[in-house]
Amino acid sequence: MDDTLHHLFRYKAWANDQLLTALARLGDNSPITALAIKALSHTYVVDRIFAAHIRREAHAYPSANLSEMPTLEALATDLRRSDQEYIDYVSTLDLAQLAERIDFAFTDGALGRMSREEMLMHVVTHGTGHRGQISAVMLLNSVPPAKDGFTTYLHEAEASTRGRVAA
Repeated sequence: MDDTLHHLFRYKAWANDQLLTALARLGDNSPITALAIKALSHTYVVDRIFAAHIRREAHAYPSANLSEMPTLEALATDLRRSDQEYIDYVSTLDLAQLAERIDFAFTDGALGRMSREEMLMHVVTHGTGHRGQISAVMLLNSVPPAKDGFTTYLHEAEASTRGRVAA
């Protein structure tokens, strides 16, 4: 298992959960929530596409975007399940598996080749970017964004080993 990847995927799950919880407090009628669902459903689809790629399996997504948007509740369930699947998956990998290069096709038909580790890093960084977009929309609407910093995650998740008292 790669400890860094394990930390990053646990962080990803934590940051997604922080954002989903903040969005649930805003409610379904908030324009922020509607925009967030679009961005988060896209990250979810990309997560699932790359989950298939890293396992050398087919996926059923013709696009990286859904034609119909889910409810926040349904999306939250799917995202949390997907995040846990990634946490479990990265725990099983060795260095040779991480380095293995895999051929695949993007949804636009272009061919790609990436190592399993590169694909996993894409999943982490892609989600981070879209959470940042949602945070910007929240700030523009005078809504405090969810906590999403990696350092915040580490110091909350591992408070006792980092010299902090858990909040």
